[in-house]
Amino acid sequence: MIPRDAAAFAQAVSRRLTLDLPTRIHDPFALLGVPGDAGDHTINEGAPAKPAAVLIPVVARPEPTVLLTLRSSALPSHSGQIAFPGGKIDPGDGTPLAAALREAEEEVGLDRRFVQPLGYLLPFLSRTGYLITPVVGMVEPGFELTINPSEVTDAFEVPLAFLMDERNHQRQTRHLNGRDRVVFAMPYGERYIWGITATILRDLWQRLADPVAVEGA
Repeated sequence: MIPRDAAAFAQAVSRRLTLDLPTRIHDPFALLGVPGDAGDHTINEGAPAKPAAVLIPVVARPEPTVLLTLRSSALPSHSGQIAFPGGKIDPGDGTPLAAALREAEEEVGLDRRFVQPLGYLLPFLSRTGYLITPVVGMVEPGFELTINPSEVTDAFEVPLAFLMDERNHQRQTRHLNGRDRVVFAMPYGERYIWGITATILRDLWQRLADPVAVEGA
């Protein structure tokens, strides 16, 4: 069973994940997806993917939450969708972690002093051509957010227990890029979490629920 309190969750993540860079981050043509899952895996058959990183900010409240954003409808990719703070890895970032922390500060004003990095997940290839490396971070309460309206319309928190409950992981078929694809969705009230964000959350759940899923990271 996945721990429900913040300290135990952080310990579980630290046991299963590492801050060593995933090997697949160096292979933009690799087959990517949720290891051992029936979800729709993606292979990049076009130009090399653009490197990106996202922060999975788990807020250490008495009942932990995950901080998510609603992307601006003016953005060129994934506009109007629910996402993690994050974006492209700039040459000066050095690591996906540095990029994720920088983007979280730029998008929602999350001060990196409140974030304890715990570990990387497997990179994912988005349908828009980004190779996204997620990093899990435990966020100490007390932070204040400042929304950047050019990138984010809203920031909100969803209970970690809801997102880490497999019963809330829906598989749906969508017609994307000229073909039917199986995608994950985790509707929460009026918030519709789906696509790459839901897939990354699914991967986090699987790696904590199934020790075998850690292999290949």
